[in-house]
Amino acid sequence: MLTRRRFLQVSGAAGALALLPGRARAIGEGAKVQIGQIAHSGSWNPRPSGLRRLAWEVDKRTSIDIKVDPAEVHLSDTDLYKRPFLYLAGDREFPAPSEEDVTRLRHHLQFGGFLLTDSAEGRPWGRFDAAVRALAARLFPKAPLAPVDGEHVVYKSFYLLRNAPGRVLAEDKLEGVTHDGRLVLVHSQNDLAGAWARDNFGQWEFDCFPGGEGQREMAFRVGINIVMYALCLDYKSDQVHVPFILRRRRWQSE
Repeated sequence: MLTRRRFLQVSGAAGALALLPGRARAIGEGAKVQIGQIAHSGSWNPRPSGLRRLAWEVDKRTSIDIKVDPAEVHLSDTDLYKRPFLYLAGDREFPAPSEEDVTRLRHHLQFGGFLLTDSAEGRPWGRFDAAVRALAARLFPKAPLAPVDGEHVVYKSFYLLRNAPGRVLAEDKLEGVTHDGRLVLVHSQNDLAGAWARDNFGQWEFDCFPGGEGQREMAFRVGINIVMYALCLDYKSDQVHVPFILRRRRWQSE
């Protein structure tokens, strides 16, 4: 039986997190985690630099061995399992996937995969948001997309968070779909990648409202928490070690 632990071992995430026992091996590019960004025939990459900047911050602030550049993936890919962390963004409605693609994605999430959906619309209840809700209902009809409670471990997997802002703060909390006690899909209406995006000259591409640069830092913390939750195997509340991390890395909490 393919368990979540075995899934992440096969896909490379567990090795990147140094969680496997046995003889030490050299770490190469193939062992690094790489975020898979889902492409389709619509507007699938509204913030081209956002994921790269988040991965750079993950590499800088955590022990996750990650590739900075995301991989372009399609739901029709038969090797979708190689990307344990999937990302779907948009600023408008996207084409509804085929039943075959939905089934493939469902199996991917059931066996350990994770999907982050990020609306770049800058407002709640837009067309991208509606398309995400329709997709979530097809993936898990008995587990509707719902607000993620403020006490959930995703808000404290690395940083302690009170809310989940992005470029905007359209909604205070994340939403998600839970399967077998684990968040398999997390949805943000706050344009996370809009806060992460930086141009080739090092300038931030978008202002953050209403909280300015402090809100941008919180958006990075939201992204890092989501990555930590998604990739650290069966993350449970009793594994949270944020106070220890912040004592050792005070510069991150300032």
